Amino acid sequence: MSVTSEASTSWKGTLFEGSGEVALESSNQGPFAVNWKARSEGSTSVTTPEELIAAAHSSCFSMALANALTQNGTPPESIETTASVTFIPGTGITGSHLNVNAVVPGLSAEEFARLADEAKSGCPVSAALKGIEITLEATLA
Repeated sequence: MSVTSEASTSWKGTLFEGSGEVALESSNQGPFAVNWKARSEGSTSVTTPEELIAAAHSSCFSMALANALTQNGTPPESIETTASVTFIPGTGITGSHLNVNAVVPGLSAEEFARLADEAKSGCPVSAALKGIEITLEATLA
C-alpha cells in the first residue's frame, strides 16, 4: 500500500518581493510563512524549504536508526537527531549534515557508528537526496 503526503504553498508576488505560506496536510499548526529573504539570508521566524527538508531528513533517519538498532538486538532508549541542510543562492541545496546522539544500552561506539552509517544510507529521504552530500556525526551517550 502506498501512502501519499501533501503540503501546499500559496505564493503571491515575485521571487524577491513576494512571500507565501506553506500548509502541511497533517498539521493543525501553521500555515508557515516562507520568503526569499529568509531562504537566502536565514531567519529564526520564517521557515524555508531547506528547514522542511531538514525536518523530513532528521525524522526519517531517526526511524531508520531505531529500526536498525532494534534489529541488532539493541533497541534504543532515545535518539536525538538534527539535520542541517545547506542552501547557497545561485547554486542550490549543497548538503545535509545529520548529527545524532543516542542512548543505546549494551552497544559499543564502533557498532553504533556502523549502524548509524547504514541507517543514513538506508533512509528513504537520504535516497531522495542522493544528489547532495550527506554527512553524519554519530555520538553514543
